[in-house]
This record gives sequence, structure tokens and C-alpha cells, in this order.
Amino acid sequence: MTEPCHAKVELYTTAWCPYCIRAKRLLDKKGVRYIEYRIDRHPELRAEMVQRSGGGTTVPQIFIDGRPIGGSDDLHALEYQGRLDALLGLTAQGE
Repeated sequence: MTEPCHAKVELYTTAWCPYCIRAKRLLDKKGVRYIEYRIDRHPELRAEMVQRSGGGTTVPQIFIDGRPIGGSDDLHALEYQGRLDALLGLTAQGE
């Protein structure tokens, strides 16, 4: 059992992006709440996304505590490396 996520997680997404769906599924599976900015509904957010990410123009662009993580593949790589839970502030109970 894990404790609630203590990090602020933000994603810039579109409705039709399979990578966005994949990233959200991983976060949902971990019970992580996130803020989703839909740039297909609010195209004015695209410039903000590019600026915050240091030039990233594809979706999703993912941020944990304001730090740009990259996209879905980057998020999954952190999970595979065992580093994602620490970034999210998740810890197993009893540790």
C-alpha cells in the first residue's frame, strides 16, 4: 500500500493523443492526482507548455513539482528505473 502522492503533477495533453492516455493510465494506476491542461481545448496554453518544457512541442509534456519530466516514454522510463515513486513522493507504508 502506498501513501498519497505529495508532488504536484501537471500534464499538457490533447484528447486524441495515445501517449497522453498512456501517461495518464500510469498515474491513475499509481493513484496519483494530476492537473491536466488540454491544449486542444485551450490552444493558448501551447506557448506556455513550450516555454515551461524548454522547447517541448509534443504532448504530453509532464511536470512533477514544476520540473519538466518530458513525455510518456520519459515517465515510463522513470517507472522502469524505479525512480518515479521518489519523484512523486510515494513511499511504501512501513518504510
